[in-house]
Amino acid sequence: MAKTKTAYVCNDCGSDHSKWQGQCQDCGAWNTLVEVRLGAPSGGAGTARKQGYAGAVGELQALSSVQIEDLPRIASGFAELDRVLGGGYVPGSAVLLGGHPGAGKSTLLLQVLCQLASSRRCLYVTGEESLQQVAMRARRLGLQADDLQLYSETSLEAILAQAARYQPALMVVDSIQVLHSEQVSSAPGSVSQVRECAAALTRFAKQSNTVLIMVGHVTKDGALAGPKVLEHIIDCSIMFEGGSDSRYRTLRGHKNRFGAVNELGVFAMTEQGLKEVRNPSAIFLNRSDVPASGSVVMVVWEGTRPLLVEIQALVDESNYGNPRRVAVGMEQNRLAMLLAVLHRHGGLQLGDQDVFVNVVGGVKVLETGADLALLFAIVSSFRDRPLPDDLVVFGEVGLSGEIRPVPSGQERLQEARKHGFTRAIVPKGNAPRSDMGMSVIAVSTLAEAIEAL
Repeated sequence: MAKTKTAYVCNDCGSDHSKWQGQCQDCGAWNTLVEVRLGAPSGGAGTARKQGYAGAVGELQALSSVQIEDLPRIASGFAELDRVLGGGYVPGSAVLLGGHPGAGKSTLLLQVLCQLASSRRCLYVTGEESLQQVAMRARRLGLQADDLQLYSETSLEAILAQAARYQPALMVVDSIQVLHSEQVSSAPGSVSQVRECAAALTRFAKQSNTVLIMVGHVTKDGALAGPKVLEHIIDCSIMFEGGSDSRYRTLRGHKNRFGAVNELGVFAMTEQGLKEVRNPSAIFLNRSDVPASGSVVMVVWEGTRPLLVEIQALVDESNYGNPRRVAVGMEQNRLAMLLAVLHRHGGLQLGDQDVFVNVVGGVKVLETGADLALLFAIVSSFRDRPLPDDLVVFGEVGLSGEIRPVPSGQERLQEARKHGFTRAIVPKGNAPRSDMGMSVIAVSTLAEAIEAL
């Protein structure tokens, strides 16, 4: 019998090691190496060279002589999903859709495939649910399921053989963590199984010009389960975010080789499935009728469009020696940094106060354009003075107390004006060059901004 080869693979970065050790040499993570058994290769080096990863291997060719074929994108039927994808599905691309259990990943993909099955071949491969369970969901949602083909299988070789016979234009694999290959001697969901199955499916998609959509699980930290190399193999990685206590779901792009990253799509979960929200700012601006201190509206830039979001702050006297700093929807380290800037350049001492910050609607704000609005909400709560309801704020705050401009300032003001806001406090670099129908105060320092407030 042939001797079984083993390797030690890092769960975080996917790098291989010849022996076990406490720390990964590539990413520096501790206690992430797991032992995997390697199977025999499925073909020789000549076969791999002839097939290639993205099709047949050709000769050397100059970049200027490469013929660029404009591949038409396939519209999904959801404008919000097409926005995140960059305009639709690209033939021959591999898309990874991740999210927490119950977020609506399978529901969204089933709706998409039922709409597209009438015009092109679609294959839904289910490894976690039976065919009866998928059919029950389609009937409950009232979907037209006459043309959609289903296949319940977890063997990689069987799935590739069935897909080669059917030749679908779109293929969904739900999910990548339950597949297993006969060439890899490890349990489904392990590092080696996930990596090899994803690589084989992506190779098939590129060679057959098929749109491949893989569903991925997430860990308790919210990251995609499996090796980090999985995100390097695929072309587009999108995450479905949203808790079970909210009917709204956000779809955010983390990687996209065919469009802009960090795009945001908003959906609402209903009895008939997921419905897209065309005006997300309206659902995030459902404010109270009674003015309250510590609340202000900011304009954040998500991908290629502005979004109006309410941010709330609560400043209360601390009963402990170490005041708490809690940020929900924002980075907590940036909150601590902005509080130091507020003390040094704004003259407000909050060292003995608990500070709680929350972004309404469950939105995660990742850009620095929310700095000024965050400080305004803290000042409003600390002084117990409500801010005007028609005021909108955005701007980046530097460590020296300066207010820096943010990208797409004119588009942010236009979005605020469309929703009825008449006053704005913005950085001096984002001051409008013409009358926009609203009162705009341009500031250059934090002290000047607080005085204007």
